Amino acid sequence: MTIDSPARPVAPAVTVARTERPRRSRIALLPTVVLLLGAVYCLVPTLWILIASTKSRSELFSTATYLPSFGSGLVDNVADLSSYDSGVFWHWMLNSFLYAGVGGFVATAVSAATGYAIAKYRFRGRTLLFNTILAGVLLPQVVLAVPQYLLLARVGITDSYAAVILPQLFNPYGIYLCRIYAAASVPDSLLDAGRMDGASEWRMFSAIGLRLMAPGLITVFLLQFIVIWNNFLLPFVMVTSDHKFPLTVGLYSLLRHGANQASLYSLVITGTLLSVVPVIALFLSLQRYWRIDLVTGGLK
Repeated sequence: MTIDSPARPVAPAVTVARTERPRRSRIALLPTVVLLLGAVYCLVPTLWILIASTKSRSELFSTATYLPSFGSGLVDNVADLSSYDSGVFWHWMLNSFLYAGVGGFVATAVSAATGYAIAKYRFRGRTLLFNTILAGVLLPQVVLAVPQYLLLARVGITDSYAAVILPQLFNPYGIYLCRIYAAASVPDSLLDAGRMDGASEWRMFSAIGLRLMAPGLITVFLLQFIVIWNNFLLPFVMVTSDHKFPLTVGLYSLLRHGANQASLYSLVITGTLLSVVPVIALFLSLQRYWRIDLVTGGLK
């Protein structure tokens, strides 16, 4: 006859499990709180710009900071900004489109060709070349502004549109992204099949490589467009003529004049708000290409 041993108590284990669950939930909640604080930190200045642009010159310093004006302040500010100095603000806007559009497109083409070549061809010094380009990613652009100015001044092309565009055509980070994307999205077997069919290397790059790399190239173009659009130091150093200023330098000059004329502050705030609109529109219009890229990556 056997005697059954008494059952072991399980209550302590259940208690430990119950106490660990709230602790894990609190730890998992920490990244969400940090992200929310970061979002608030980024959105509060934007909200202030949006609210301040609705106020007239008299309301800007006499009303509460985050209390919007429901009058015609925004419309009046846009009209005053458009008429200031014969509409020079819109000329600055066109200059920014020229710098960012041309510079972003050419820089994307250079990055695509360089990244594709590094990813798909084997040649001597390839690793050294790629590591050198990666070192360029770590180099701040502020350090290069003065040497680039001295170089272009010796050639004699400062205070020109080319002086702002040329230094931004080589984008190390864009080359890095294109190299990674070309290695992942362009299969070697497809290129070998093209060579067997007699296609030239340029034909395979333009017809196969660029098509498969298109979502990645859209990302590179958007990043470079935003970098050039927001660039202040390079055009500030290179350009001295008012009619060649981009929005960043133009609004800074307007703000500097506003130190002696407080009424210009409303124009600077309204101009800052309008300068954000093209970037948001470009981001929303190109967003569908990122969705295609995500679907393609999921299928792979």
